[in-house]
Amino acid sequence: MEKVESFELDHTLVKAPYIRKCCVQQGEKGDFITKYDVRFLQPNVESFGTAAMHGLEHLLAHELRNNINGVIDLSPMGCRTGFYVTIWGDVEPAIVKEAIEKSLKAILDATEIPAANAIQCGNYKDLSLFGAKEYVKDALEKGFSLNIYG
Repeated sequence: MEKVESFELDHTLVKAPYIRKCCVQQGEKGDFITKYDVRFLQPNVESFGTAAMHGLEHLLAHELRNNINGVIDLSPMGCRTGFYVTIWGDVEPAIVKEAIEKSLKAILDATEIPAANAIQCGNYKDLSLFGAKEYVKDALEKGFSLNIYG
């Protein structure tokens, strides 16, 4: 059985917030994708409230695409401590960090959550702009590290 990369990480040792390059994979035709762990909250200590995380997912998915090319996906972690970001190419951590931080600063000025309606979202009533902004403020204040061990 193939190992799940995130299950190999010792979650008791990492220090959030951080941005971690999980892996670079090459496709059959030679293309590359890079997967990032964008950890906002300390594993097994904190977790996002669902409405705030859902709101941040919408906001960050929208804003990140304005700040870095080739975003394939932004996915919330099931543990509710951060997000996975998948990008075309072999992208360096410093570039992703800059794009994340620029996106989060823009989110602080947001007046609404993109796609917050029944047509574009499967749970549009469970979104919090206020909550998302509170988590963004906290993460920016602490600062994202590229060293997962602090």
